[in-house]
Amino acid sequence: MKKNIILVFLVLISISCKQKSYDEVQLVSPEEMKELMLLEDVQLIDIRTPKEYKEGYIEGFQNIDFMSKTFDEDIEKLDKTKPVLLYCRTGRRTANCSEKLVEKGFVKIYDLKGGVTQWKFSGFDLKKP
Repeated sequence: MKKNIILVFLVLISISCKQKSYDEVQLVSPEEMKELMLLEDVQLIDIRTPKEYKEGYIEGFQNIDFMSKTFDEDIEKLDKTKPVLLYCRTGRRTANCSEKLVEKGFVKIYDLKGGVTQWKFSGFDLKKP
Protein backbone atom coordinates (compact mmCIF):
# COMPACT_ATOMS: atom_id res chain seq x y z
CA MET A 1 0.00 0.00 0.00
CA LYS A 2 2.77 2.41 0.97
CA LYS A 3 4.64 1.65 -2.30
CA ASN A 4 1.51 2.41 -4.33
CA ILE A 5 1.07 5.76 -2.62
CA ILE A 6 4.70 6.66 -3.27
CA LEU A 7 4.39 5.57 -6.92
CA VAL A 8 1.25 7.69 -7.43
CA PHE A 9 2.98 10.63 -5.76
CA LEU A 10 6.02 10.33 -8.04
CA VAL A 11 3.83 10.12 -11.15
CA LEU A 12 1.91 13.24 -10.11
CA ILE A 13 5.13 15.14 -9.49
CA SER A 14 6.54 14.18 -12.89
CA ILE A 15 3.34 15.27 -14.64
CA SER A 16 3.18 18.60 -12.82
CA CYS A 17 6.86 19.36 -13.47
CA LYS A 18 6.68 18.59 -17.17
CA GLN A 19 7.08 21.75 -19.23
CA LYS A 20 4.61 22.55 -21.96
CA SER A 21 5.91 22.02 -25.46
CA TYR A 22 4.54 23.73 -28.52
CA ASP A 23 5.32 22.95 -32.14
CA GLU A 24 5.00 26.67 -32.87
CA VAL A 25 7.93 27.57 -30.57
CA GLN A 26 11.56 26.80 -31.31
CA LEU A 27 14.54 27.64 -29.11
CA VAL A 28 17.43 28.95 -31.18
CA SER A 29 21.08 29.75 -30.55
CA PRO A 30 22.49 33.24 -31.11
CA GLU A 31 24.04 32.01 -34.37
CA GLU A 32 20.69 30.66 -35.57
CA MET A 33 18.98 33.89 -34.49
CA LYS A 34 21.47 35.89 -36.56
CA GLU A 35 20.52 33.84 -39.65
CA LEU A 36 16.77 34.06 -38.96
CA MET A 37 17.01 37.85 -38.70
CA LEU A 38 17.91 37.95 -42.40
CA LEU A 39 14.61 36.41 -43.48
CA GLU A 40 11.94 38.58 -45.05
CA ASP A 41 8.66 39.12 -43.22
CA VAL A 42 10.05 38.16 -39.81
CA GLN A 43 8.98 40.21 -36.79
CA LEU A 44 11.80 41.05 -34.36
CA ILE A 45 10.63 41.65 -30.78
CA ASP A 46 12.62 42.50 -27.63
CA ILE A 47 10.25 41.91 -24.70
CA ARG A 48 12.42 43.47 -22.01
CA THR A 49 11.53 46.64 -20.14
CA PRO A 50 12.30 50.01 -21.77
CA LYS A 51 15.05 50.52 -19.18
CA GLU A 52 16.71 47.23 -20.15
CA TYR A 53 16.28 48.07 -23.84
CA LYS A 54 18.12 51.39 -23.40
CA GLU A 55 21.08 49.52 -21.87
CA GLY A 56 21.63 47.80 -25.23
CA TYR A 57 19.53 45.94 -27.77
CA ILE A 58 19.95 43.73 -30.82
CA GLU A 59 19.76 45.93 -33.91
CA GLY A 60 16.46 45.76 -35.76
CA PHE A 61 14.36 44.57 -32.82
CA GLN A 62 11.44 46.64 -31.57
CA ASN A 63 10.73 46.86 -27.86
CA ILE A 64 7.37 45.53 -26.68
CA ASP A 65 7.56 45.23 -22.89
CA PHE A 66 6.10 41.90 -21.73
CA MET A 67 5.48 43.38 -18.26
CA SER A 68 3.54 46.34 -19.66
CA LYS A 69 -0.20 46.71 -19.12
CA THR A 70 -0.56 47.26 -22.88
CA PHE A 71 1.34 44.12 -23.91
CA ASP A 72 -1.76 42.24 -25.12
CA GLU A 73 -2.86 45.24 -27.20
CA ASP A 74 0.65 45.74 -28.57
CA ILE A 75 1.05 42.15 -29.80
CA GLU A 76 -2.37 42.27 -31.47
CA LYS A 77 -0.79 44.75 -33.92
CA LEU A 78 1.62 42.03 -35.11
CA ASP A 79 0.89 39.67 -38.01
CA LYS A 80 0.09 36.23 -36.56
CA THR A 81 0.93 34.54 -39.88
CA LYS A 82 4.54 35.76 -39.93
CA PRO A 83 7.35 34.32 -37.77
CA VAL A 84 8.24 36.14 -34.56
CA LEU A 85 11.77 36.25 -33.13
CA LEU A 86 11.80 36.97 -29.39
CA TYR A 87 14.37 37.66 -26.76
CA CYS A 88 14.56 38.92 -23.20
CA ARG A 89 17.46 39.07 -20.75
CA THR A 90 17.92 35.35 -19.98
CA GLY A 91 15.04 33.50 -21.67
CA ARG A 92 12.56 33.21 -18.81
CA ARG A 93 10.15 35.91 -19.94
CA THR A 94 10.22 34.69 -23.54
CA ALA A 95 9.04 31.26 -22.38
CA ASN A 96 5.94 32.87 -20.85
CA CYS A 97 5.55 35.23 -23.78
CA SER A 98 5.79 32.38 -26.30
CA GLU A 99 2.99 30.54 -24.51
CA LYS A 100 0.82 33.65 -24.70
CA LEU A 101 1.58 34.14 -28.41
CA VAL A 102 0.67 30.52 -29.17
CA GLU A 103 -2.63 30.95 -27.32
CA LYS A 104 -3.32 34.06 -29.42
CA GLY A 105 -2.77 32.13 -32.66
CA PHE A 106 0.78 33.02 -33.77
CA VAL A 107 2.05 30.36 -36.18
CA LYS A 108 5.83 30.37 -35.60
CA ILE A 109 7.86 31.72 -32.70
CA TYR A 110 11.64 31.62 -32.34
CA ASP A 111 12.95 32.13 -28.82
CA LEU A 112 16.61 33.12 -28.29
CA LYS A 113 17.95 30.52 -25.85
CA GLY A 114 19.69 32.32 -23.00
CA GLY A 115 18.37 35.69 -24.14
CA VAL A 116 20.50 38.76 -24.73
CA THR A 117 22.91 37.49 -22.08
CA GLN A 118 23.80 34.53 -24.30
CA TRP A 119 23.89 36.82 -27.35
CA LYS A 120 26.59 38.95 -25.71
CA PHE A 121 28.46 35.89 -24.41
CA SER A 122 28.59 34.56 -27.98
CA GLY A 123 30.39 37.73 -29.07
CA PHE A 124 27.57 39.53 -30.84
CA ASP A 125 27.14 43.30 -30.50
CA LEU A 126 24.38 45.32 -28.92
CA LYS A 127 23.28 48.77 -30.07
CA LYS A 128 22.61 51.69 -27.76
CA PRO A 129 20.03 54.40 -28.44
